Amino acid sequence: MQITSRFTIGVHMLVAIDYFMGKEVITSRFLSMSVGANPVIVRTVLSSLGEAGLVSVRQGKSGIDLARPLSEISFYDVYTALNCANEDGFFHFHSHPNENCPVGRNVHYALDERLGNLQRKMEEEMKSIKLSDVAADVRSAAQNQESKGEES
Repeated sequence: MQITSRFTIGVHMLVAIDYFMGKEVITSRFLSMSVGANPVIVRTVLSSLGEAGLVSVRQGKSGIDLARPLSEISFYDVYTALNCANEDGFFHFHSHPNENCPVGRNVHYALDERLGNLQRKMEEEMKSIKLSDVAADVRSAAQNQESKGEES
């Protein structure tokens, strides 16, 4: 099971937009430096986030803004906006189990419903996690680091 790195890149970008809003002009170049990813990847993720109504991207010096508050954006919103799992879901079944083997012949039967239930539960949990919680943790960690730097 693996969700593509686009998911964590998307979360990072949305939190960075919120964190730096009003302090910096947020551009794809600025975000690529924060994320540490190729600007082409950042622009691709931005495009998908924009199409999903999570960010507003304007050409020129006005930069990128959130289209709605982080408290209204869940992990699931980012996951679906970026198509982070293929149409088969999180779990990718091996292609050719041996039909002559009793395990190979029946493994789909034994696993499919269980894996589907796991996927549904994970997606429900993703809906309950808001990006505002991630942003609060980032701000708290940054403040703690700044205060430790001031003491030394």
